[in-house]
Amino acid sequence: MKHVPNTLSIIRIFAACAVLVTMLTVPPENKTLFLLVPGLLFVLASITDLIDGYIARKYELITDFGKFIDPIADKLLTVFAMLGFLQIDADEGKLFMFIAIAVTLLREFVVSSLRMYAASAGTVIAAGWSGKIKTSCTMVGLIAMMVLPNLPTLDLVVNIVILVTTVYSGVEYFCKNWACLGLAKKA
Repeated sequence: MKHVPNTLSIIRIFAACAVLVTMLTVPPENKTLFLLVPGLLFVLASITDLIDGYIARKYELITDFGKFIDPIADKLLTVFAMLGFLQIDADEGKLFMFIAIAVTLLREFVVSSLRMYAASAGTVIAAGWSGKIKTSCTMVGLIAMMVLPNLPTLDLVVNIVILVTTVYSGVEYFCKNWACLGLAKKA
């Protein structure tokens, strides 16, 4: 049981790759097949995030590796799905999807850099609640886009939610962990 949460995170990484590949190979015009293959894969992979977190907390199986790999698995899953949508609708000039992906990647690089810097000083920084809310909103929004494809208003709303929650959680994360950078004033 002690390896289940981390194993689920690793499975989510492979599932993220499968989601992207299937989004690029299954024609979105075939809504049933698109829902059954990349859609179902994405839903199942998203559920593993809930399960691994629940098991880790309930059975006190939270590890430094889990604190590191779980957010990476989440980001790969969501960013790969966003890239899939961007490619599917490339001819429509999905400006908000492009911006959402760029901001998401920027946030992840900044947060990951802060985590690595803190880890080099012996501090492991776990994900905060705003990051968990961001990930949940992103996953639910992307599922909605898979279930109801080609709805420009839905796409716009999902991408705005992704942008707002990503920026908020990134700023909060950075401010909350500012002291880890050694730049905070000492009292």
